[in-house]
Amino acid sequence: MKIKSAHFVMSNSKVAQCPNEPLPEYAFIGRSNVGKSSLINMLVQRKSLAKTSGRPGKTQLINHFKINDNWFLVDLPGYGYARVSKKEKKTFQKYITDYFRKRRQLVCAFVLIDIRHEPQKIDLEFMQWMGENAIPFAIIFTKADKLKPQDLESRAAVYIQKLLEGIWEEAPTHFITSSTQGIGREAVLAYIQDINQEFRKQVN
Repeated sequence: MKIKSAHFVMSNSKVAQCPNEPLPEYAFIGRSNVGKSSLINMLVQRKSLAKTSGRPGKTQLINHFKINDNWFLVDLPGYGYARVSKKEKKTFQKYITDYFRKRRQLVCAFVLIDIRHEPQKIDLEFMQWMGENAIPFAIIFTKADKLKPQDLESRAAVYIQKLLEGIWEEAPTHFITSSTQGIGREAVLAYIQDINQEFRKQVN
């Protein structure tokens, strides 16, 4: 897929106020320090479409970006560590939950995982919640440039095995990426393009 256009549309905290266009949406979510904004900018090849910050937890709203005028990329607040109050965290959690449960245009979520770390309880619990609520998602492992190439698939396999020990009969699709080196970009975009094509068949 070639990215011809990518622009910010809106930010809000209520699902009812999200764009009302019948376009497929792809939500990106992960722990607050997983490199989500950098990954989004790498995918669309825009240096500052999504705002990056040295302080984890900067994204605090549902952010919609329209890509190629035919699908939406949705940047969601991170879960886990963020320098905000408990009250604010509960607020974030509510509208993230509302988004996933109510947003009919959502066709796939991408759960971002830092491939450098051992499986984290908060990530596994979040993916289990997604599965229990029948929300389609794929895993994007980030920061692949921080490890030796020969270690990448084995690290990913550890996470996948942990998931299969739970409610899963089949492992979710996964991608290994690096925002600094552009690793995985074409694979993720091709995956989105395939889903977009199926979406249009169903609509038509």
